[in-house]
Amino acid sequence: MSVSGFSSPWWFLLLAVVAALVAGYVVALRSRRKRIMKFTNLELLERVAPRSQSRLRHVPAALLVVSLLLLIFALAGPTAEQKVPRNRATVMLVIDVSLSMEATDVKPTRLRAAQDAARSFAEGLTPGVNLGLISFAGTATVLAAPTTEREGVVHAIENLKLAQSTATGEGIFAALQAIESFSAVIGGAEGPPPARIVLMTDGKQTVPQDEYAPRGAFTAAGVAKQKGIPITTISFGTSYGSVEIDGTRVPVEVDDASMREIARLSGGDFYKAATAEELKQVYDSLGEQIGYEIKETDASKPWVMLGTITLIGAAVGSLLIGQRLP
Repeated sequence: MSVSGFSSPWWFLLLAVVAALVAGYVVALRSRRKRIMKFTNLELLERVAPRSQSRLRHVPAALLVVSLLLLIFALAGPTAEQKVPRNRATVMLVIDVSLSMEATDVKPTRLRAAQDAARSFAEGLTPGVNLGLISFAGTATVLAAPTTEREGVVHAIENLKLAQSTATGEGIFAALQAIESFSAVIGGAEGPPPARIVLMTDGKQTVPQDEYAPRGAFTAAGVAKQKGIPITTISFGTSYGSVEIDGTRVPVEVDDASMREIARLSGGDFYKAATAEELKQVYDSLGEQIGYEIKETDASKPWVMLGTITLIGAAVGSLLIGQRLP
């Protein structure tokens, strides 16, 4: 039973009362012993009240004190950190479908490996998280608006199609727009749910070439920062990947530096995955981070149970040993 804090620590003031009771019990025992020693035949007392029985008669009192300590501990409101599923969150999964995703440096292809990992991520995400999907190449397309229904998102992931160019900024801007539209509908009195963008790409932005252009990736990351929506970037692939375009073998090296900068500018995290297994591990880690949160929860119940059981033990012991309740 791990305890991280107390919600009502002032209940510990009752420990002074318990200490006073213990002191009073000791004083009463000594006073009683003095009276017995003064008026009783010691040889007769030893025969009718053996020393072992004399020690046993303190057990109910000791159990009573322990039960009071446990119950006071419970009243103080012990709390513990517990991982609980989120019931309000929005995640936009943004996946690169440019032609470089056809590279086979990740088996069977970058795109197939990305689809498998993204599907597993979607299916394993906790029910309270609204998940949406955007694909981008030369332009960005919202394939699934944020929803707690996973079937539509999984179907869209399975049907991703490759296209030319890489407009990373457009993918981020489309995600921001989707999140804002969704939040406006379900915001309620508590305000919009916390949101995050998960961006997975394998190459450098090509449209526009300047990442600081008005529709560039770095500009979009800055806007995300202003809106309080961090971007988790996943740089997927290897430095030796290549694809064949119009009969020519073209190298498609991953651009870790840009993905790391997008994450930094937006206040998010950067991940590197060079294999299908590494990508799956990244998504598993994200599922834990996004789907759950650590909360301080009440941890008093076990202490109440222990205190109650100990109190019952004190009562039973008193009846068996002293033929009376304490």
